[in-house]
Amino acid sequence: MSDEAEATNPGASGRVHPIVQYGDPVLHRACAPVAAFDAALARLVEDMFASMYAANGVGLAANQIGVDARVFVLDCEDADGVRTVAAVVNPVLSLPAPPRELMTGDEGCLSVPGSYEDTARSATAVVEGFDAAGEPVRIEGTGTLARCLQHEYDHLEGTVYVDRLPRKARNRALAEAGLR
Repeated sequence: MSDEAEATNPGASGRVHPIVQYGDPVLHRACAPVAAFDAALARLVEDMFASMYAANGVGLAANQIGVDARVFVLDCEDADGVRTVAAVVNPVLSLPAPPRELMTGDEGCLSVPGSYEDTARSATAVVEGFDAAGEPVRIEGTGTLARCLQHEYDHLEGTVYVDRLPRKARNRALAEAGLR
């Protein structure tokens, strides 16, 4: 496949990995910063896109395929329907200062399959980091994109969205996913 085709179809040359489920220790600790922007990182990003698309996801963090690295990929739309497809390495999340506008809506996770719960998130979010080649990346999100940025960043911090839910909702979500 040509470089142009790979750039248009991220994950086309990647290998699909199984998605790690809630309860696996790799999901519950902060991920290690990426130090080398090399062929191994490029391969990881391709594999992450392939795994995300195979699971019909809109975002995926490296630890969701068992890799301890501060990397996530996403393919989702903002509040205006503008699609963003990106990989972010060593991201830093910025949210508006409180009081911030919150949006509450269904949120799910590939690591808690088949379960969705109302989750409050900031209506806007900004992530800055690097792409797989080490070039700076800045993504400003609204709507689903803002939710996705926060969700994937949480993964890299060792937090799964159900950890943010009240106990009853968390238990319900885990039971629906067959994880309790």
